[in-house]
This record gives sequence, C-alpha cells and structure tokens, in this order.
Amino acid sequence: MCRWFAYISPDEECLLEDVLITPKHGLAKQVHDHYLPKLFTHTPGEETTEQEVTLRNRLFNVDGFGMAWYTPGRSSFVSTTDSIRPALYKQSKPPTNDANFHSICGNTATTAVFAHIRAATGTSVTTINNHPFIFGRHTIMHNGLISDFAEVRRPLLDELEKSAYENIHGTTDSEHLAALYITNLTKSVGGGPESWERQYKPEEMLDALVKAFESVIQIQQKVLGKENVKACSLNVCLTDGQQLVAVRLRNHAVEQPPSLYWSTKAGITLNRKYPDMPDNEHNPNAHKDAKEHGKHVIVASEPTTYKSGEWSLVEKNHAVLVDSEGNAKVEKVDIPESWLAKAATGNTF
Repeated sequence: MCRWFAYISPDEECLLEDVLITPKHGLAKQVHDHYLPKLFTHTPGEETTEQEVTLRNRLFNVDGFGMAWYTPGRSSFVSTTDSIRPALYKQSKPPTNDANFHSICGNTATTAVFAHIRAATGTSVTTINNHPFIFGRHTIMHNGLISDFAEVRRPLLDELEKSAYENIHGTTDSEHLAALYITNLTKSVGGGPESWERQYKPEEMLDALVKAFESVIQIQQKVLGKENVKACSLNVCLTDGQQLVAVRLRNHAVEQPPSLYWSTKAGITLNRKYPDMPDNEHNPNAHKDAKEHGKHVIVASEPTTYKSGEWSLVEKNHAVLVDSEGNAKVEKVDIPESWLAKAATGNTF
C-alpha cells in the first residue's frame, strides 16, 4: 500500500532531510516498516479487525518514489510567476539508497512538501507513474485504488477538460483522478493552464475532489452495473503550496480506507532547530524554544515520530482542510448510500 507525507506552513520552513530521512519512522523507512497507532478504536461502536488493517496497510512500497516541494525561486526571474511553485523529483526505485534524493533533502528547505512511496496496483513500475502529479501550482497525490479502473478509464476520459487530459503522462488511476479533480476545480473559470495558476478556497478544493469521486462511482455503476461495483479507497492530498486538503474516503458501509494521520505538533520534533529532534536528545543544533515554532500541519499515512500523542487519526470519510494562514479544521464528508459498493471487493486496498 502506498504511503505519503505532506507538510505545510505559512512561515516555518522544514529541511527535507529532517522530515523525510532523519525521523525514526520517516517516509523513507516506510518502504518496509509500518506504525499504525489508534487504528483499532477509531470507529465508535465498531473495531477494525487486525486482518483488515493488515490487508490495507502492510504491503511493501518498493515501486518508486516522488516528491514535490514549493520554492519561490522562479518568481524572481519570471514576471508571470508571482508566488511559490512546485519543484518535482521522481525515481522508479525506493528512496532508501538514492544518493540524489539524499542530496536534495540535505540541502533543501521549504514551507510545503509532498512525498510519496508507491506500491503499484496493476500499472507499470516507471518514473512517470509515480506521485505526486502537478497541474500548474497544484499538486496531488493518492493512496488507494479506483476499482476496475481499466473498465472505466475510457468513459472517464470524456469527463476531462482538454488541457487536463493532455497533462496526463502516465497510466495510473491516480493521475486520471488528479486530472478529473483539476477539471472540476477550474471549470467555473474556463479551465486550462491559466486557471491552474489560480488559488481556490480549501472548501472549493474539497468540493472538486468529492465531485470527482462521484463521477468515478457513477461511471462504474453505468459500465459495470450497480450490483457489480467494488469499493474505492481514496486517501488523497491536494495543495497549491499555501493551502492543503486531505481526505480519507472509502465508499463501503463497513470497510475502512488505508491509514491516515494528521498533526499540528510533530513539526517541532521533526526540526533540528528545536531540542526534541529524534535520535538526539541533546541536539547541538537546537537554538530555538518549542514555543517559537511556527504554525504548521502535517498529514501522513503513518506517524513519522513514535510520539502517538502528537498525532490524530483522520476518521473514515473525513477531510482535513488547511487555509493559507495555517488554520486547520476537520470536516465529515457525506457519502450518500447510493455511492456504497455492493459487490465483494476482493482486493487489498
């Protein structure tokens, strides 16, 4: 099962090495290892079975890596760029022994980063199929599965705005979902690359994603028949570099999506400017007090620190929304009964 990590702050930069490599359970270590606190008690009156947790979370993530971090560099040279924009690095192998990845992370700081390790679900293990996916200033990554994607891909393409379709470079369900999301997000302003440079409210971002999910389900029901539709898992994260939306969705009455956590505290542990850096209780680089740390939000498939008190589980069919000032809130995403899958899933995602 894929794993991903997102960090965003209005003013507090993180060193990529500090959030992706150094932590005791950083993303680079989640290729093989997993840490899933609080996952057995998050549904009132119900309990997720150990078998289901295993099925949806404990596969190896060895099919590639990608990250996008936001930088203001281009805006100093190009007059049409007036804000931060995403830089992208992808590799078809795991990040563990990637010297280029380690070099970039050791020398790059940013206020917004998305990183993703992939477990392929039926499409090629190749660099272009790795997340995140970029449309202008907007970055999208996904953990989960659109069931029977090969059956619904062709009619789904008809839902895409022309430029969004042309921006698809790979073959994954995730990139097609990203194109459908950007089509919905920019529809009111005409769509196309110019509209990808605009900012939209977090509520608009969430609405565009939920509508994309609705379109996928409607296509599945039309192509496969309602009684044959299997559930989809959509743990999706979206950002424009200053705002963020993350969802944990599965259209099934009882089955759970893969794990997802969020934190407004772990950034202090994951920053060597502060005394609580992992593996070094007496951090010689610490020169700031924890109370000086800027407002930040982290959303991740698994906690990257072993301090469970720093993390909250995102409930099934809920969203985390972060505005440009770093204010975060959690909202329930209503999944109508007509969206619920009726067929046995038969998959591990």
